[in-house]
Amino acid sequence: MKKQFLVLTGIFAALLFTIASCGDKNDTPPKTKTQLLTQGSWKFKTAAVGTSDFSSALQSCQKDNILTFSTNGSGNVNEGASKCSGSDPDNNRFTWAFANSETQITISNPLFTNGATTLTLISLTEAELVVQMPYNPPVGISVLVTVTFMH
Repeated sequence: MKKQFLVLTGIFAALLFTIASCGDKNDTPPKTKTQLLTQGSWKFKTAAVGTSDFSSALQSCQKDNILTFSTNGSGNVNEGASKCSGSDPDNNRFTWAFANSETQITISNPLFTNGATTLTLISLTEAELVVQMPYNPPVGISVLVTVTFMH
């Protein structure tokens, strides 16, 4: 009886070990920031200054733009459905690069009129890109705007 108990205990322990070791193993490394940034096009979602919505301060013709970052450091802004000026091209090319240990993105042209060309990276996921940038209106004081883009 004692021998059967030990055999059953051993089998039970081996079974538990086997089940535990067969768990979901995801050996896929996480995506790099470059992979996340360049995996698809980005569309404007929101803009805020602190906790206040700032979206209405940005031009509607710029909020419908579609941003695409390429792995070679080039990018494109597609003007979307509306243009700020009828003579604006449908696509505007830019260059980009990560800076300061990938905590900033520098771009050759501002994404928004009166916006900056250095964007502080707040977060970057499969679905969202959140950056902060100084915004210098023609009249008034400069503010730090947090802009969220989505796929």
